[in-house]
Amino acid sequence: MKCSYCNREAVYYQRYSGKHLCRKHFTDFFEKKIRTVVKKYKMIETGDRIAIALSGGKDSTTLTKVLLELYGDRRDLEFLAITIDEGIEGYREKTLKIAKEITRSVGIEHYIASFEDNFSAKLDEIVKVGEKLPCSYCGVFRKYLLNKSARELSANKLATAHNLDDESQTILMNFINADIDRLARLIPQRDQEGLIRRIKPFMELYEKEIVTYGFLKGYPMIFDECPYSYFPVRAFVRDFIYELERKYPGRKISILRSLEKLAESLRITNPQIELSKCKICNEPTSQDLCQACKLVNELENKISIEHNEKLSLIKI
Repeated sequence: MKCSYCNREAVYYQRYSGKHLCRKHFTDFFEKKIRTVVKKYKMIETGDRIAIALSGGKDSTTLTKVLLELYGDRRDLEFLAITIDEGIEGYREKTLKIAKEITRSVGIEHYIASFEDNFSAKLDEIVKVGEKLPCSYCGVFRKYLLNKSARELSANKLATAHNLDDESQTILMNFINADIDRLARLIPQRDQEGLIRRIKPFMELYEKEIVTYGFLKGYPMIFDECPYSYFPVRAFVRDFIYELERKYPGRKISILRSLEKLAESLRITNPQIELSKCKICNEPTSQDLCQACKLVNELENKISIEHNEKLSLIKI
């Protein structure tokens, strides 16, 4: 099949637009989309020190490489990478190796924060005694360490590789759960002390487009799934959206645009609340204790730590 713009052979069929794209025109589309989204949401501005959440997986690897290729030459910007080592045997070691290779190849600082160093236990140990789903612990602790690490490294932005598939799933899940407060938080209203602003350059790109771009550029790709990635509700919503997109291309974009149209109303009905500091760790929170400290308190009496030490938050 020929490219819709030239006579070259197409490498990608964009179902929602009906266009066939050759290597050049697909790459141009992909990079232009990132620049457009970055400009639209003011994700990258003069003087930014941007921490990239680099797991070493296919999406974050592509994010790191493309951000440095598109913006790395700007002298008014600084980039660094943060990897969270949850402590998942047989899984995280592979992606950590990729993360180290990527940061060396693009020439940026690389910092690793582990669950074991900060919570005195690996995720593998936590899930053996915890009563919640593994993703409940991992999600909270990962967000905690990414924000804390980025702030302590003087970053003012934290770039994540969340894509259109992720965003559409999260939006629909919040609707289904009637969690309008959480939905409103997807639309940041202002910066808050202690919280590093998150930016998502891939938020309008399909996961398939990100993978295709990475392949075309020759980036190292790992497709291993996290052994704990089984969240029943999200899996159902994910499959539902995939089937909807298959029958009616463009629905993922429509879900994202729906949230954008609700943005002004949500800013009025669910205004951003003021944050205080956690009484235990001093991290920003809307309650007396942050969610990470709550989970740690729940686990303290259930997990056995070497040298009989209690599970506790310590400084990075």
